Amino acid sequence: MGRITRRGLLAGTLAAGTAGAMNGLVTAGAASAAEGAPGVLATPGPARPWHPPRPLEFRGMWLATVSNLDWPSQPGLPPARQEAELLAHLDRAEARRLNVVALQVRPTADALWPSPYEPWSQYLSGTQGRDPGWDPLGTAVREAHRRRLELHAWFNPYRVANHTDPSRLVPTHPARVHPDWVVVYGGKLYYNPGLPEVRRFVQDAMLDAVARYDVDAVHWDDYFYPYPVAGQTFDDDEAYARYGAGFPDRAAWRRDNIDRLVRETAARIKQIRPRVKFGISPFAVWRNAATDPLGSPTTAGVQTYDDLYADTRKWVREHWIDYICPQVYWNIGFQAADYAKLVPWWDAVARGSGTQLIIGEALYKAGNPAQPPAWQDPAELSRHLTFARKYASVRGHCFFSAKDVALDPIGAMARVVADHYPGRVRP
Repeated sequence: MGRITRRGLLAGTLAAGTAGAMNGLVTAGAASAAEGAPGVLATPGPARPWHPPRPLEFRGMWLATVSNLDWPSQPGLPPARQEAELLAHLDRAEARRLNVVALQVRPTADALWPSPYEPWSQYLSGTQGRDPGWDPLGTAVREAHRRRLELHAWFNPYRVANHTDPSRLVPTHPARVHPDWVVVYGGKLYYNPGLPEVRRFVQDAMLDAVARYDVDAVHWDDYFYPYPVAGQTFDDDEAYARYGAGFPDRAAWRRDNIDRLVRETAARIKQIRPRVKFGISPFAVWRNAATDPLGSPTTAGVQTYDDLYADTRKWVREHWIDYICPQVYWNIGFQAADYAKLVPWWDAVARGSGTQLIIGEALYKAGNPAQPPAWQDPAELSRHLTFARKYASVRGHCFFSAKDVALDPIGAMARVVADHYPGRVRP
């Protein structure tokens, strides 16, 4: 995940959510829509410093399936065409000397594997619940490992649909079988995080993939409670009345719901496959310093602690997760949320915690004319990596998203590879 933060992009509406709300600030970029060719890596320019690779470094890309953002290029393609497109993304990651692909396998309470809990994703066949004729997750794991890539299975815990009509879900969908689990908000359907039975169910649904497949990590994006929508209220009154006793207010209860989801999922992953990592990619601003002296020197319009009820700083300090990948989707010098101020803040949070820090990078903004001038410079992203190397807690970067790794309209990704990835390394 966000969003736009990138994930706003992912939301299908290309306006709110991870992508739109993801920036959670003032402006949001749009993801590129065209499928690009691998191309040729750029040749370094004359005055560009060479950095020897770290022996271990996370070099990742997100491969989004919601609304067919990255893959498949459209729903309903023949299985052979879907597989060929998937392998092309993996080949491209290998060619760019990346080592991690975060594949979105549960975009909207559905599945890219034969799940006993939820229906096949509509983004494969074009019809929710229809068997696509092959096993995308199984193929992705096998083929990623053949290319020495880690495959991180990316799940969205609570999003049910990018619309508000339950009748459009297959009749056996859990959201139709249990309509009391669902909240309509912001033009979408969500599972209610305040219900213990929901929390258990979404864990079961996600961890089925961990039990069945040799995935290297469980990966979540930035959707917990949904991004705020002006003039709307997330209706969890009944759940709060039933389960909120003992909390000072609804916000504290909501944060506890998400804390429980994170802590319980972490424990269950280790029970199923102890070597599987658990990583989360939140919106990058926990709290502004004006709100909390422990917060970052930012003036963001969204704060995960207050607006998404996600205490991301706590998850790191308590070492509930193996890595955190904040979506630091702004350029160096951006006033409301400066990359050069957020990276040091996250470095200080992660230091000594045992939780690895990975920086989420907004490759999708590079060359987008709607973005500030800094994003028109092919060297902006490379400067990010140069800057981040000064901070010991930073163990790598992840780029949003695969389509932009392919398209790379101004050569920003090629510049990163030429400047920072001279050879392959392990994540």
